[in-house]
Amino acid sequence: MAKKSSLPKQNWFETLNAALEAEDLVKYWELGLNIGYGETVSMTADDGSRYGKYITIYRSDTGMYERPIHYKR
Repeated sequence: MAKKSSLPKQNWFETLNAALEAEDLVKYWELGLNIGYGETVSMTADDGSRYGKYITIYRSDTGMYERPIHYKR
């Protein structure tokens, strides 16, 4: 049985790439799709499934990125 980490998940990240890496989403993010301060961006990525993968991520007014939410459509 795999050992579970006792550390809590990180929910805020300094860069978009770090936030996407936390959920293994870098390969799905649309190149050039930027997120402004205080903005939420949502997209549907082609993951090979019929309806794709929905991804949404928020960037705070301080510039920190929240852990992305994602699921298959």
